[in-house]
Amino acid sequence: MDLTAIGVLAYGLYYRRHHRRDLLFAYVALNVGIFAVVSLLLVQRVDLAVGFGLFGVLSIIRLRSSEITQQEIAYYFVAIVLGLVNGIASELPLTALFLDGVLLAIVYVADHPRLLGRTRQQVVTLDVVHSDPELLRADLESRLRARVLHCVVTQVDYVRDVTVVDVRFQIAEVAR
Repeated sequence: MDLTAIGVLAYGLYYRRHHRRDLLFAYVALNVGIFAVVSLLLVQRVDLAVGFGLFGVLSIIRLRSSEITQQEIAYYFVAIVLGLVNGIASELPLTALFLDGVLLAIVYVADHPRLLGRTRQQVVTLDVVHSDPELLRADLESRLRARVLHCVVTQVDYVRDVTVVDVRFQIAEVAR
């Protein structure tokens, strides 16, 4: 059951939408590893708090060692939860199946391209320093050919005349 759930999450949802093979493997490996350890902990009657603490430490170390988006962290979290649910609820297969279904359905809807598919985030380096926020917004909208929803200047270099901006924007709707 766990392999089916992580297969749907990693390949059916994540890889088909985001096309990062490295994270597909990471999600599967993390999930299977957690499932195996939880199953072993339950058989050996080890305190689950020890296991949860270990998973927390390992996931923090892994997440800090590579630049990934918040969206990809959410997939990591769901991969961890699927492994835990299927390892702990092995004696209650209907409960595990229900929880797997709920988790996968929520991820499917929350990350569906139609929900927020036109909204993007990008770090933009400009070859100009704008002192007026409205001029900055207009420049970004012109360059991105999109409506700027929010922008934060993260770096300004007056010597080289460079501005780095974290921009949230919405692309125009494409005619079909």
